[in-house]
Amino acid sequence: MNLNRNIRIAIISLLFVLNFSAASSQTKLNIIDKTVSFGMRSTPLRNINTIIVHSVYNAMGGDIYDINLIIKQFSRYRVSSHYVIGREGNIYQLVQEKNISFHAGQSNLPDGSQGVNLCSIGIELVDSIGTSPTELQIQSLTALVKDIQSRYTIKYVLRHSDIAPGRKTDPWNMDWPDFMNRIGDKGSFINFKKDSMFNLKIDTLFKLVH
Repeated sequence: MNLNRNIRIAIISLLFVLNFSAASSQTKLNIIDKTVSFGMRSTPLRNINTIIVHSVYNAMGGDIYDINLIIKQFSRYRVSSHYVIGREGNIYQLVQEKNISFHAGQSNLPDGSQGVNLCSIGIELVDSIGTSPTELQIQSLTALVKDIQSRYTIKYVLRHSDIAPGRKTDPWNMDWPDFMNRIGDKGSFINFKKDSMFNLKIDTLFKLVH
């Protein structure tokens, strides 16, 4: 009798483990490798405490949302980001998180610290001035940011415009308070003054992350 009971318990435990493993695999992020060797620097150790969200599109001709053309544009200006999220929600990884990506440019964190590239992970949403991020993009961004938060002690989740006000305006047309609610951050976020039309045109023409 005890033997049969032990067998039943073992079977139930095995089924639980199998179901848990299947559920875990279903929620695992599908990251598409697009590793680049430019716009980044390898480093043995860095303290990651910030996530910066950007917008990007291809301004060099052709499909403005094409990931390969966007990467080609990055290569021209020697910049990059750790991740790019396409219009259909696909997540592309260009730079490993352990390495430095040149995505923030001249910028400051709310505590006044500089060298934002050194401590941050950059995420680009494929978007343009005249459009908004898609729901699929926001869902992927939310999942990615939560995943990063589970692996690092993240102090700030910010927009590019938050760390470079007067110079950058992205991410464009994004409902930031809604996104912050999705990631469970109901704290205050930085309000910024809109750039001059000159800077807005520069952003529109070049959309450099550096």
